[in-house]
Amino acid sequence: MNKLLSCHFNMDTDRVEARFEDGTTLAIDCTAIEDEYSNTPAQRAELDWLLYNRPLEYAQLVLSDKMEHYLSLGCEHGRLED
Repeated sequence: MNKLLSCHFNMDTDRVEARFEDGTTLAIDCTAIEDEYSNTPAQRAELDWLLYNRPLEYAQLVLSDKMEHYLSLGCEHGRLED
């Protein structure tokens, strides 16, 4: 696959739209990703944090099939502060 150049989260379609070096575009269905990988509220919050703050990393995790491993690390980006 070509180099991933840019991504942005489209809130209207709930998709991450990715553009590759050769001009190819890809839309990642975020609802399907959440249904597949988020089993807890914390994991769902982490996926939401990635969507809004790091859509390129989100797309890279999905395309490399490393989302499950990432979520297993227990990241705390999406958790609310006390």
